[in-house]
Amino acid sequence: MQLASKHVSPRKLWFRLLAVGAISATIGGAAYAQNLDQGKSPAKLFADSCATCHRSPRGLAKGRFRLTLFLFLKDHYASNSSSAWALSSYLESVASPQRRRSGDAAAKRSPPASRSSRSAIRPPEPVPDR
Repeated sequence: MQLASKHVSPRKLWFRLLAVGAISATIGGAAYAQNLDQGKSPAKLFADSCATCHRSPRGLAKGRFRLTLFLFLKDHYASNSSSAWALSSYLESVASPQRRRSGDAAAKRSPPASRSSRSAIRPPEPVPDR
């Protein structure tokens, strides 16, 4: 078999090299993934991903273990495991009941009207006649 030797014009050679260079540049460039949740606080993560359906983070972790909540968030809502863990810890901290103060300390700090057993909500005063 003989190879036919053809002379390729410099212009065609230049376009071919340019095309090969452009293809190798687009294929050879590494695509880096971007972590959209990096640097966000857990409250900001809740606001970005959960607040569209849930008004408040309170009660979302009620009766759930942190590990199962973490696994659910990791599979469905968080972009990575660290943001899922931060979000599950935040939801658990918000949902956990806060410690009650002792009765004496609470009575000293609260105003006298709120200590009564009656509701502090009152109807509005009547409008004076003109």
